[in-house]
Amino acid sequence: MNEKIKIKETELLSDNWYTLKKITYEYQKENGVWETHSREAYDRGNGATILLYNQDKKTVILTRQFRLPTYINGNENGMLIETCAGLLDKDNAEDCIRKETEEETGYKITKVRKIFESYMSPGSVTEILYFFIAEYNKDMKVGEGGGLAEEQENIEVLELEFDTAFDMIYTGEIKDGKTIMLLQYAKIHDLVG
Repeated sequence: MNEKIKIKETELLSDNWYTLKKITYEYQKENGVWETHSREAYDRGNGATILLYNQDKKTVILTRQFRLPTYINGNENGMLIETCAGLLDKDNAEDCIRKETEEETGYKITKVRKIFESYMSPGSVTEILYFFIAEYNKDMKVGEGGGLAEEQENIEVLELEFDTAFDMIYTGEIKDGKTIMLLQYAKIHDLVG
């Protein structure tokens, strides 16, 4: 543990959906002086996301669904285009993303490759997101996708030309951080050439 940090108090503010805690801690600055800080941290668990791509067709699979936080922050209809993703729950990241891919997109993928992991909003959220890529083809389609009704998921599956999806970053049609990161990764590494 970091010797320059001393947790003094942890107060549970909410455990309605996930947990929101207020943490008071002491932080030792470079000059040796200790300061007391108080911050809130939201723990919703870790997650995984994946970009499905088809080299031959030069396409990608994305999803579109309603995201309340974007709606209350100015996204006019609340709909967000994004890569398939889900919380790990008790799964490891690879098992999670395989399960989420089939539930959300209807594709049963065979080979997945982890490319990196990232804290997505480290100022207030504890989540680490694990990023994957996988090739898909029509033979892997085993269902309609759309998510699970019991989880109140209403997910639209989109198959887009890669160039179209990439351009949607710049038109503002894609504003989701994980999706932008994966599309840029695909572009840099010429996955969909």
